[in-house]
Amino acid sequence: MELSPSMSTRLANSSLGVVPGVGAVAYAAQAGSGFSRVAACFAVMGFAALSVRGYRLGVTCERGRLSIRGYLRTRVIPREYITEITDFPAVRWTTGKGGERWTPIAAFTTNPSELSTTRLHKAGAIRELRQWAGRQ
Repeated sequence: MELSPSMSTRLANSSLGVVPGVGAVAYAAQAGSGFSRVAACFAVMGFAALSVRGYRLGVTCERGRLSIRGYLRTRVIPREYITEITDFPAVRWTTGKGGERWTPIAAFTTNPSELSTTRLHKAGAIRELRQWAGRQ
């Protein structure tokens, strides 16, 4: 099962990389020294990666494991290690050695100023995730 935000939310999430990336391209175009251009090119690559990661934020539930795609990394958690899906939203889980962990789900974090349909979509995704995890 694949849980992801609405298309408008996905585009907004990717703008965190697109907007500064455009600025970095403009800077690279007018940069005078070679070092400045190289640094700007690396910035463009980083912003492009952030843009793609932002668009792909979400959760995949499959074969007894949960994959949470965030802005910087993807966390894979075995289903039996999940102890709670919080309202934040985040996943509380334990490691194989018993250590407690907490992984936020950036894709479904709500904002008071967002549209009610967007909040309802995110709440529905969290509800489905709780059902999958067996944590009502």
